[in-house]
Amino acid sequence: MHVDIEIFSDIACPWCYLGKRRLEQALDRYDGDVTVRWRPYQLDPSAPSEPTPLQPALAAKFGGLDRVREMNARLTEMGAAAGLDYRFEDAQHVNTRPAHRLAWYAGREGRGNEVAEGLFSAYFTEGRNVADPGVLLEVGVAAGLDRDALAAFLASDDGVAEVDAELDEARELGITGVPTFVFAGKYAVSGAQEADTLLEVLDEVRRRESATSVLTTIGGDATTDKDACTDDSCAI
Repeated sequence: MHVDIEIFSDIACPWCYLGKRRLEQALDRYDGDVTVRWRPYQLDPSAPSEPTPLQPALAAKFGGLDRVREMNARLTEMGAAAGLDYRFEDAQHVNTRPAHRLAWYAGREGRGNEVAEGLFSAYFTEGRNVADPGVLLEVGVAAGLDRDALAAFLASDDGVAEVDAELDEARELGITGVPTFVFAGKYAVSGAQEADTLLEVLDEVRRRESATSVLTTIGGDATTDKDACTDDSCAI
């Protein structure tokens, strides 16, 4: 059975990066066929278009550097266990809308997963400005996109209306936290769930023979808001 997986996420969400890796670990053990599609969500649409150092932005939001260091230490440890290299001290606070536009284009070109990985790595490991067209071009090319075609896209307004429409759609669906995984267009799972949990969800989705058109939450007690980014939280 083929299963479509939509992932609502924001590049500035560290739990989304962790959720991506855990889903990949689950898919390594899943014997079915899946298609993954990345959907945009912005935790902080008002984030600046010019980058600023991350740590002061987090300290102002979460009550000081000590609290920020505690949060980041936990995520760094969990990320390392999943093979991720979080470097929060190098990350830059910037608006992620341009990055979502690149992700939209990459999805259309069949390179959505590769570009998502490149964007997360650029933000959380390399400390790059993911609103810079030059950085976006490099990320896209490294992910396998044609340089000339991508450069022309980035220089145009293509995809702007489509990304904005998808951002609106996420709100209309009632999504207020990311990552949110939607399986088969029917079942929603929120948070950076463990790989074992995501594998169980995949097996459950495959078993179910019918569902309503309304999103149904699977495993509602399996996560807490500490395992996901919600509006006005985690936006870095």
